Amino acid sequence: MKLYPLKLQGVTKSPIWGGERLLKDWNKASSADTVGESWELTVREQDTCKVVNGELAGSSLKDVIAAHRDAVLGESSEPNGAFPLLIKLIDACDRLSVQVHPDDAYAARVENDRGKTEMWYIVEADAGAEIICGLVEGASAEDYARAVRAGDSESLLRRQPVHAGETYFIPAGLPHAIGKGILIAEIQQNCDLTYRVYDYNRRDANGRARELHIDKALDVIRPFSEEEIEQIRYARATDAPTDELLADCEYFRVERMSLTEETRTLKPSGRMRHLLCLEGEAFLAPNVPALLMKKGDSVLLPADLPVMELDGSGTFLLSEAY
Repeated sequence: MKLYPLKLQGVTKSPIWGGERLLKDWNKASSADTVGESWELTVREQDTCKVVNGELAGSSLKDVIAAHRDAVLGESSEPNGAFPLLIKLIDACDRLSVQVHPDDAYAARVENDRGKTEMWYIVEADAGAEIICGLVEGASAEDYARAVRAGDSESLLRRQPVHAGETYFIPAGLPHAIGKGILIAEIQQNCDLTYRVYDYNRRDANGRARELHIDKALDVIRPFSEEEIEQIRYARATDAPTDELLADCEYFRVERMSLTEETRTLKPSGRMRHLLCLEGEAFLAPNVPALLMKKGDSVLLPADLPVMELDGSGTFLLSEAY
């Protein structure tokens, strides 16, 4: 069959820090009272999106890829057959744990998995909201390890005030945490491997603390300069036409498209891409009928699609998997 843009139904999660915005403002369905994460693009063993439009409506994305792998992924297909990206909306009603992710080499050696580099786009942020993003200037990995061992997991962490519309790049090895009152779009390697360093001594509904992974976290944490992060963030950047390039690392490329009653042309790249509508609405054509995208809608663009046009007003993230 001839593939088309696949509108997706994400997978919702309800961690202890989740809020109500994804339910009330973003039209995400869940039987839970709160939702912390909506996995807008996922193909994992336990979690996969469903297609909700066209001939493939009702099919899992995992099954669609099994049947049409080359047409969907194109050059985005990884050598080991793994799906390349995981894209989320995250609503932090409370602080997330301080955590870090391993790089590919450490993850392969210790976890038989891949590493996790990610990018955060701040969609909404309450007044005074902040994130943790790296170590304070001058602190070494050894300094931080000593502080953690002494029971002081927070004093050497760098806090960054954030505002809607900003982007933060989080390479593997950088300690980080999303603060209270922030909604982000997260684009990352398809890995759910997280080493928690500190969780504010919180307990779940059963009075249990969440597991920490301090030894592994301290194995992989390292300081980064701002210049080093920017070099990683734009490692693959080219002069190709772009609306606003947010990141172009070895794993993904992400652009922000801002439309005001206009048409934007999406030329084929030979790779799988994903569109996420953050505000407004626009028609994706030349589908028959044209596909209307509204706030919160998530659409996978298979690699073998012809030229597409996005016509309307709004803000969209266009992510491409390498």
